[in-house]
Amino acid sequence: MTDAEPPIETGKTPADWDGVADLLNVVFHDVRNDEARELNRATYEPARSLLVRDRGVVVAHAGAFTRELTVPGAVLSAGHVTQVGVAPTHRRRGLLTRLMRKQLQDIRAGGESIAVLWASESAIYPRFGYGMAAQRLTMEIDTRSVGLPPGGEPRLRMGEAGPLHEALVGVYDRLRAGRPGWSSRDARWWRRLLDDPPAQRHGAAARHAVLYEDADGVAGYALYRARNHWDNWSPRGQVQVDEVAAGTPEAYAQLWRFLLTIDLTRTTSYQNGTVDEPLQHLVADPRALHTQVLDGLWVRVVDVGAALAARRYATPVDVVLEVTDPLLGENAGRWRLTGDGTGAACARTADPADLSCGIADLGAVFLGGPGLSALAAAGRVRELRPGAVAAAGPAFGWHRAPASIEVF
Repeated sequence: MTDAEPPIETGKTPADWDGVADLLNVVFHDVRNDEARELNRATYEPARSLLVRDRGVVVAHAGAFTRELTVPGAVLSAGHVTQVGVAPTHRRRGLLTRLMRKQLQDIRAGGESIAVLWASESAIYPRFGYGMAAQRLTMEIDTRSVGLPPGGEPRLRMGEAGPLHEALVGVYDRLRAGRPGWSSRDARWWRRLLDDPPAQRHGAAARHAVLYEDADGVAGYALYRARNHWDNWSPRGQVQVDEVAAGTPEAYAQLWRFLLTIDLTRTTSYQNGTVDEPLQHLVADPRALHTQVLDGLWVRVVDVGAALAARRYATPVDVVLEVTDPLLGENAGRWRLTGDGTGAACARTADPADLSCGIADLGAVFLGGPGLSALAAAGRVRELRPGAVAAAGPAFGWHRAPASIEVF
């Protein structure tokens, strides 16, 4: 750091959130909302907040949340990176690069082997070693033509989301361990998720929860809200689905039958589906779902040995990887990965490499989403031993696509 470079500070108290929030309002062009600001203060972690100030004003920031992330066959502590921004007056000065490098070093030093984020712009974070690990399926559904198979007698109960909190937590926690891409939620996170200030509804009604119950109790839920709209002849309301969590095929089907048949509505939108979303195979007319695939979670491997040893593998694997990492030199070099569905080990080796890749490529395959073969076809993973991609590729997959269920 030169004398001209302002220092990177660590947040000291929750009061630092006000300066951070002011910066984020400017960077993301948001109107100040005091109710939302106080709600977000509860999850702000000063000790993980990296700030740059100019004459006392926060002009750059990168934060992180301490949460767990489900990965194939395991649940890991992961730095949930968030609230990243640089003031328009301080761009092109290297502040973002300095913050990202410092944050990755801190995450590694704190014992977390991976970081995860949502990208405001998808071109930014590959520069810092993040790979697109989970895509999301968005749907703008024409409910009048989508076509649903007949179902049995629905066993549904609905109400405002807050009072049904305990039931929602029970379902989510049961399912989370098996769904790569889902993050842990403590009481603060459930409050942030379920609190429903009118200023954040953007003209829609209050959020509701609907529960599906079977003989064993609550087996699934959906969170949604509706927007009222009429033209000159008929109602054209919209259902906006926030989240669907179902532990059985029957629960899943009944919840979607409910969401797609609400009176006075004509469309249903869902922004956080998975690329293997079962609804695509449940409806009569998949084209009426009007799907689009976008990026969701981005993963950064900050400790190659620990991260690759922590997850599980769909098929047995024994491969030597030559890894490059310009920001964290500790990750660079050759690593032998051995593992299967019961355990794994990853350690440095002097053996010849089978595959070479950048650190972002390891992040891309870490949750079992994009395959090694796709990255190899794109020229990002290079095969050094003939047949290595075909041999190792299936191991990095998983039986369910990773999900991007929640923006943080």
